[in-house]
Amino acid sequence: MSSSPVHSPVARRPVPCALTIAGSDPSGGAGLQADLKTFHQHGVYGASVVTLITAQNTRGVEAVHLLPPELVRQQLAAVVDDLRPGALKTGALGAPALVEAVAEAIAAWSIDAPLVVDPVLVSKHGHPLASEQTRAALVASLLPRAALLTPNLHEAQLLLGGSIETLAQAEQAAAALATLGPRAVLLKAAGLAESRAAGMAIDILFADGRAEQLVTARLETPHTHGTGCTLSAAITARLAAGAPLREAVAGARRWLLETLRHPPAVGHGIGPVDHFATVAR
Repeated sequence: MSSSPVHSPVARRPVPCALTIAGSDPSGGAGLQADLKTFHQHGVYGASVVTLITAQNTRGVEAVHLLPPELVRQQLAAVVDDLRPGALKTGALGAPALVEAVAEAIAAWSIDAPLVVDPVLVSKHGHPLASEQTRAALVASLLPRAALLTPNLHEAQLLLGGSIETLAQAEQAAAALATLGPRAVLLKAAGLAESRAAGMAIDILFADGRAEQLVTARLETPHTHGTGCTLSAAITARLAAGAPLREAVAGARRWLLETLRHPPAVGHGIGPVDHFATVAR
C-alpha cells in the first residue's frame, strides 16, 4: 500500500508590493517592463496594469495601441482587490479616458497608498507624447491624488506654460507644480545648462513647503532609454518598502546613477540602463 506524500508547511515570506500602471515596451527598456525589473531589483513584488501597447525598440516607436478604459479599470480592480500594493505609480496613460479610468478606480477602491505620477507628456528631447486633453485630464483627475509628481523639464514647462532656463526658475517651477495638487514634486533639471556646467546632475525636490537641490555625479552616456520610468519605479519601490519620501527619492537617484555606469549591450539605438545594478540596502 502506498502512502500519500507528506508536505511540510510552507511559510509565506512577507514582501512589499508595488503596482505600475503603464504602457508596454516590448524591447524591455522602458514602460512597465522597466518598472517590474526595478521593483524586483529592489526586493519588491511587482504587479502591473497595462494601459497601452507599443511597438518600439531602442531605435524608436513604430506604433501605439490604447487599451479600452474598461479593461484598464478591470485590471486595476483585480490587482487591488487581492494584493493591496504599498505604493503605486503611473506611466504612459495615452488618452483622457484612460487618465480618468485610473483616477476613478483609485477613488472607487479607496487606495490610500502613495501614488507616484510620472506624467509622460513630453520626451526628454521635447517630442510630444500626449495631447492637450490628456494633460488637462491629468491635472484635473490624477495630480490631486499624487504623493509625488516626477516631470522632466519639458513636461514642467508644458504643465505651467512657461520656460525654465535656470536652477532658480526650476525651484520656482517645482513650487508652482505643487499648487496643481501633488503633495511633492521632483523636477528633473539635470538637462539645464547650469547643471551641465557644474558637471553634476541636479534635480529639484519640492516637499513640505520648500525646494532643495538634489545633487549627484554626472555621467555622460547616450544609453538612457527608460531612465524616467526607472527612476519613478525605484522611488515607488522604496516607498512600498516603507521609506520616507525624501529618503526614497535620494536613494532612487543614487541607484539610477549606478544603472548608467554599465549599460547592457542590447539594441542598436539608445540603449537601456542596467537594471542589474546593485541596490544599496
